Amino acid sequence: MLRSLALATLALATLALLAFACRAPAPRAARALSPNVPGWLAENRARLDALLAARGRGSDGYDPAHPPVATFDWDNTVMRNDIGDATMEWMLLHDAILQPPGRDWRTTSGALTDAALAALHAACDGAAEPGAPLPTSRAPACADEIFAIYIDGKTKAGAAAWTRAITSTTNEAPAWLARLLAGHTPDEVRAIARAAYAADSTAPIGATRTIGTRQGVSAWVRIYEPMRDLIGALQGSGFDVWIVSASPQHVTEIVAAEVGIAADHVIGVRTTRAGDRLGYDLEPCGGAPPNSVITYDHGKRCFINRVIFGLPEAEQLRRADARHRPTFSAGDADTDVAFVQDATDLKLVIDRHHVALMCNALSNFEHRWLVQPMFIEPFAPRAEPYPCSTTLDAAGAPIVDEAGARMRDR
Repeated sequence: MLRSLALATLALATLALLAFACRAPAPRAARALSPNVPGWLAENRARLDALLAARGRGSDGYDPAHPPVATFDWDNTVMRNDIGDATMEWMLLHDAILQPPGRDWRTTSGALTDAALAALHAACDGAAEPGAPLPTSRAPACADEIFAIYIDGKTKAGAAAWTRAITSTTNEAPAWLARLLAGHTPDEVRAIARAAYAADSTAPIGATRTIGTRQGVSAWVRIYEPMRDLIGALQGSGFDVWIVSASPQHVTEIVAAEVGIAADHVIGVRTTRAGDRLGYDLEPCGGAPPNSVITYDHGKRCFINRVIFGLPEAEQLRRADARHRPTFSAGDADTDVAFVQDATDLKLVIDRHHVALMCNALSNFEHRWLVQPMFIEPFAPRAEPYPCSTTLDAAGAPIVDEAGARMRDR
């Protein structure tokens, strides 16, 4: 009798498990782009949807333990205009830059020229004690010098501000912005960025402001709704989505959150800590000399290889094998060429007429490049061919495609 009851119980349990299995949901399918979000060229929409279906959740070979990676530049790729610029302007308007220790502006960058140092000392030294906020909202001469060095690479009088030229791994201006945040806590920087974004994202398109005595400075930003939808579709399809930007880390985190990207999936210009506050030195990458690599040009590749794929130091500045590269990447500038080239499946370019990037996109190696006009106030088509055959990169070498081949004018 007991044996019969046991067998009956086992049979009922088996039937219950089978019934549950029949009711269990099938694996989630990849998400397509929303038909309610206009703006994409028809071919681009079709190819992005095809990528989502071919590589996303539910596709053959999809591995949730190793999902496909998508990497996006931020400024002028996901958002029109530059959150780093907006943050610098907000800091100058609201006295958020601190006087350097000992009033020594070399602390903020060893690449400042003697002329830049002299201009900063003359304009800013008397404005505040070391460590105190510079009153740049009320000291236009100090604001003018900081902003001119950042935006123009020159003092207000026109003297060169940097001893080092732009390289394939760094640009002194965005590096300086990150270093001018020293002395603040990460949360304080996030609050600054949040205020800057709130002001510029609600300003009318085309709005301008005055910084120091400079008039007509752009004062608006907008996240592109088609890019927001694309990021959501990639995430909904199981892609591992990252933002890689030459704006400061804790600044980029704030705007990335607007499109659903968590802070641990943001790679911006990163500075070291001095206790609970940010310091003046930059995080290293690729075994390069100190303060010589940021998330800029080939430096973006370096940090992608280091942070996302965990490659060893000696391999971080090189193009990795296909297993350790993004499936999809998107950018808008010549300084995005390296990491966009690295994408294995599809490479999206927001067209701002940047020569090296557009030469790659129009050469269309292995038919993997997409060109999309800007979603707000797109540029008119370029009248002349891009000089692909004669353009040089930051190292002074001819620009080449993914196979290392020179490109003809397009």
